[in-house]
Amino acid sequence: MTKQRDTFGISQPAARVEDVRFLTGAGRYVDDIAPEGALHGVVLRSMVAHGAITALDVAEAAAMPGVALVLTGDDLAAAGLRMDMQATVMPNRDGTRGAGPVRPLLAQGTVRFVGEPIAMVFAETLDQARDAVEAIALEIDEKPAKLDTAPGGAALHAEAGDNVAFDWACGEEAATEAAFARAAHRVGLVVEDNRIIVNSMEPRGCFAALEEGRLHLSHNGQGVWTMKAQLCRNLGLSAEEVRVTNPDVGGGFGMKGMAYPEYFVVAHAARVLGRPCRWMSERTEAMLSDNAGRDLVSDVELAFDADLKLIGFKADVLSNLGAYNSQFAQAIQTSLAMKVMTGVYDVQAAYMRVRGIYTNTTQVDAYRGAGRPEAIYTLERAMDHAARSLGVDPWELRKRSFITPEQMPYAAPSGETYDVGAFARVLDRAGEEADRAGFAARKAASEAAGKLRGQGLCYYIEAILGDPSEGAKMVFEEDGSVTLYVGTQSNGQGHETVFVQVLHEMTGIPADRIRIVQGDSDLIAKGGGTGGSRSVTVQSQATRAMVDVAIAAFAPFLADRMGVEAAEITFDEGSFRAEGSNVVMTMIEAAEAARAAGETALLTHEAETTLPGRSFPNGAHVCEVEIDPETGVVAVDRYTVVDDFGVLINPLLAEGQVHGGVAQGIGQAITEHVVYDPEGQLLTASFMDYGMPRADDVPMIAFYTEPVPSKNNVLGMKGCGEAGTVGALAAVANAVQDAVWDLGLRKVDMPFTPARMWEMLAQPPHAAE
Repeated sequence: MTKQRDTFGISQPAARVEDVRFLTGAGRYVDDIAPEGALHGVVLRSMVAHGAITALDVAEAAAMPGVALVLTGDDLAAAGLRMDMQATVMPNRDGTRGAGPVRPLLAQGTVRFVGEPIAMVFAETLDQARDAVEAIALEIDEKPAKLDTAPGGAALHAEAGDNVAFDWACGEEAATEAAFARAAHRVGLVVEDNRIIVNSMEPRGCFAALEEGRLHLSHNGQGVWTMKAQLCRNLGLSAEEVRVTNPDVGGGFGMKGMAYPEYFVVAHAARVLGRPCRWMSERTEAMLSDNAGRDLVSDVELAFDADLKLIGFKADVLSNLGAYNSQFAQAIQTSLAMKVMTGVYDVQAAYMRVRGIYTNTTQVDAYRGAGRPEAIYTLERAMDHAARSLGVDPWELRKRSFITPEQMPYAAPSGETYDVGAFARVLDRAGEEADRAGFAARKAASEAAGKLRGQGLCYYIEAILGDPSEGAKMVFEEDGSVTLYVGTQSNGQGHETVFVQVLHEMTGIPADRIRIVQGDSDLIAKGGGTGGSRSVTVQSQATRAMVDVAIAAFAPFLADRMGVEAAEITFDEGSFRAEGSNVVMTMIEAAEAARAAGETALLTHEAETTLPGRSFPNGAHVCEVEIDPETGVVAVDRYTVVDDFGVLINPLLAEGQVHGGVAQGIGQAITEHVVYDPEGQLLTASFMDYGMPRADDVPMIAFYTEPVPSKNNVLGMKGCGEAGTVGALAAVANAVQDAVWDLGLRKVDMPFTPARMWEMLAQPPHAAE
């Protein structure tokens, strides 16, 4: 057991145990496990971005061979379903509530984006359902499409004049203006953050079936409890009547963290027909209907004193929400972005105003980092621009304003309190590992080859989000194994490995005897799912509390067997023991003894905890790009990351999370480009047109840690799932800006595709200033 704990305990780089299942085709994804004989669902989607539905006739489709049911919005409403999907609504600056227009499960009267669901057909085969969708008679009186992210235009919703969904702000406006008034230097920049399509490897899908009169919905989401609550709300069911499960999930990245219309329609169809129904998105369908990410423009200004210390920050942000409020959309660029709006800098005068704008495009919601990448991108682009404009080294400018370790805990103007941090130390390590001293020679070599080379820095901080509460339950099974029930939900992060490591380290239970169960609302009373880099931190805290409960419960039972008082029993190195007793028992042995004695209550232990505060992962990303001015091709040549993730549970998995996050950041910065035509048609709706990053777009990523353990959880951890993306955007963009600064280009914006980069390089210098 000792050897196994040495190789599979906390802070050991254990390989993911679930990968064998995934790589050998044994994964159980939602499309693999749909009940045999389930009807296939296909969605009729709007082919125009904005218009009034003047005719919708499904009679011919309903009569076609194999068709069991055709549903429209009117059918759902007639059946008594609530038609409005839930969504967060933020307060306006004047104290009123932001707009909350109805986003219907299926369109009623009006369509507002290409891909909006209008009707759904259920048939015996997929081909029959597709044919029936083609037979639906649909007429739409097309209206002009609003596509720009700016107030104004004909209102998409009566509740939102000028298409402004909300006008929100945070910070002290008067104090911030006073800081700017006394500043020695003021530097501003307009920063564009381009829209992306998430494109998880596994598209969205679900099936629904009646099981002994109860509704079972299985979908590839990021948790089951929010979906269950919304099913109950919209279908008018009690919690006892609904079970929701998540099987294996092939990527979520925030996009699968919320409800979508198809899930409700499939569930209703299964109830109406008394037969299982299934639906799986196709790739272009996903590109049209999955919630997109980012898409905002920030006008940011920084104020510095005579010593170039940051003394003021303000930003005016326009955020594209798409056609409707998605579940978390209004919160993403407001309350979530706010948490890190001033980054790692010691500045108290800060003010941020955000307006959400409705457009005739797909909804925008959470994408890896959800608000924090957007906020850090804006801030770090502005800091880099300020350094170059003021003629100071970008690394030095940042250091002058860093919050110091002596200032911790630090109350940021966002209301967040940073518990620990050693930002200058991390930055110095990044300079060493990235060979900053050798950059000049590499730049000269690139110039000799006719290329442009730039180096970009981003120092990020992020806050883990989501529900700070979580529970854990452990059951000792008859075969000698242990089942750990968790309230989080893996989307490919490696939870089945890391949670085994945690329990193994805390109890000594052999890793190969621990099984993780997740994503079943019948088996787990409640949980927070995955999102906001919360999973390992909150779940490990709950597991620690659960183990403490188990130890306390076993002690009285073992006292007689060990011949001591219960208070004398300790648990360490995986065993119960006591001074003066020769009896030593592992937790498994204690459970077996309890089973033999009929003490069944000792076979199940559970606990729920709440984190006392967030953790704040932070670090430095250093990127070097090389640009071919003849073709506009931007190549990421070197990439170095030094992170402070506190205590790492599994360094191998943490590095993998950083690699994946950086790859997504590089993708947004260099290859991914969402394009709509003037009528609102998505021109980048396939992998022929949308540039996902490929292996040759991503260099080897050097990853190092410089840990400062968090004080806000018992294990000293900091979430790491989204940090790679939070840091990557500005690091790449600042490297591109560095490469072209001497050419007179003072503003460059993502994505740096060859065509866009070539056009920027072709501009005369004055046109770019």
